[in-house]
Amino acid sequence: MLSAEPVSRDFCPAPEGTGLKPVPGNKGMPIVGHILAAATQPIDFLHGRLENFGPVSWMRGFAMPIVLALGPEASDEVLTNKDHAFSQKGQEFFSGRFFNRGLMLLDFEEHRCHRRIMQEAFTRERLSGYVHSMDAVGGAAAATLCDRGEMLAYPYLKRTLLDIAATVFTGDDPGPQRDLVNQASADCLRAASAVIRAPFPGLRWSAGVRGRRTLERYFRAGIDARRRSGGADLFAVLCRARDEDGNRLRDDDVVNHMIFLMAAAIETSAAAATAVLHQLALQPQWQDRVRTESSAVAGAGPLDLDALERMHWLGMVINESIRLFPPVPVLFRKALVDSSIQGHFVPAGTMIAVAPLLNHYLPQLWTTPQMFDPERFGNDRREDKSHRLAFVPFGAGAHKCIGMHFATTVVKVVVWHVLREHRIELRPGYTLEWDLTSMPTPTDGFPVLVRRIETLDHNMIVST
Repeated sequence: MLSAEPVSRDFCPAPEGTGLKPVPGNKGMPIVGHILAAATQPIDFLHGRLENFGPVSWMRGFAMPIVLALGPEASDEVLTNKDHAFSQKGQEFFSGRFFNRGLMLLDFEEHRCHRRIMQEAFTRERLSGYVHSMDAVGGAAAATLCDRGEMLAYPYLKRTLLDIAATVFTGDDPGPQRDLVNQASADCLRAASAVIRAPFPGLRWSAGVRGRRTLERYFRAGIDARRRSGGADLFAVLCRARDEDGNRLRDDDVVNHMIFLMAAAIETSAAAATAVLHQLALQPQWQDRVRTESSAVAGAGPLDLDALERMHWLGMVINESIRLFPPVPVLFRKALVDSSIQGHFVPAGTMIAVAPLLNHYLPQLWTTPQMFDPERFGNDRREDKSHRLAFVPFGAGAHKCIGMHFATTVVKVVVWHVLREHRIELRPGYTLEWDLTSMPTPTDGFPVLVRRIETLDHNMIVST
C-alpha cells in the first residue's frame, strides 16, 4: 500500500439501526492526501486500497474525503444507480466550469431527454457518413509521414484527430478559425484538473476560462446557419435533431453539448490511439498481423464502415490497449442523499470515485491481466464478458459514452492509415510514461521511429 498512514480511520459513523458499516480508510500524506500516489502509481495504489480496506474505502484528495468504490460489484452499484442516489455532480467539481451542462453533467430524466435527441447524431447511418471525412483526413495526414525517422507520435495523432473532429463535427475547412477552436477545446480539458482553481494569468484555469468563452462565441454564432443548412456534420445534425415527440435542443443546450463533445472526442481518442500505437510498436508480430488483415479488407478504395468492422485484429488490439490504458481511468459521482455502497454508509454530499482502471487489472476477471493479449477478446475467450463491468473503457449505466462507436471508429481509421505503408518502432530501452493529471497524455510526446514498408523491404533485399 502506498499510503503514508496505513492505520484505518472510519470515515463517518453509520446511523444506529441501519445495520450499515462505516467506511474504512485514512487521510494519507499531509495536505496532498493520496493524490500523488494515485496519480503516479494508480494501479498499485488501487490494488493496495482494495487489499487493505476492501471494495469500499475512503481517501483524501483535492482537500476533501473521497469514497472509493472498487471492483466490479461496488462499481456496478454506483454506476447502475437504481435509486438515483448518485449524481453526475461528482464530475462537476472538475469539469463544471468548462463543460457546463454538457451531457456528462446532466442527471436522470433531463439526461435521458437530451440523450434521446443527441442519439440522432450517432446512429449507424450517421457514423457511416462520417467515415468518408475520417478517411480523407487520416489518409492526408499519413501521406506526410514518408520515411521520417523519429517523430513525436502524440502531437501527430492529436493534430490528425483535431482535424477530423473539426471536419466531422463542424464542417469547417482548415484555417485559423479551426485552429482557434481546437486550442480552446484543449485548454478547457486541461483546466478541468487544475490544482489552482482561480483565474491567475498564465495558469491552466485562466486559459480554460478564455477557451470556454471562445467556444461559446463560435458555436452560438453558427447555430442559425447550421439549422438551415441541411448539412451532415454533427453540429448541423445536433441543431436540427428531434426526439420521437418532436422535442429539440435549445440554443444553449446545443452550445454546451458541442463544447463537451469536441473536447471529449479529441482527448479520449488521442489517448486511445497513443496506447494502440505504443502496444503495436512493442509487439511487431501484432503490427504485421493487423496490417495484413486490414490491407486485405480495405483494398485500394476508400474506407467504409463495413470494411472497418471487418478489421477484427485491429479491433481486438484497440480493445486490449484501452483495457491496459483506459482513456478515462476514474469516474466521479456525488451522493445526493444518505446512501450505501456494499453495505457501507455513505452520507449525502460525499464525493465517490469509481475506477474502471482497476477492474481491467483484476486477476479474477482477466487471465494474466498485466500482459498484452488481444486474443482475450476473441470469440472463443471473451474475457471481457467475465463480468458486465469487467471491461468499462466507456463507462457503464445510463451515462455510458454516447460516442463510444464514433471513438473506436476514428481510432481505427487513424491507426490503419499510419500502419498501411509504415512500420512503427521504439528506440531501444524506451519506456512510455503517462501524465495522469488531466486526460492521459505522454510526458514526452511519445517518440517513435517511422519507416516506410517499401524502404524496409528494399533494404532487406539489398542486405541478402
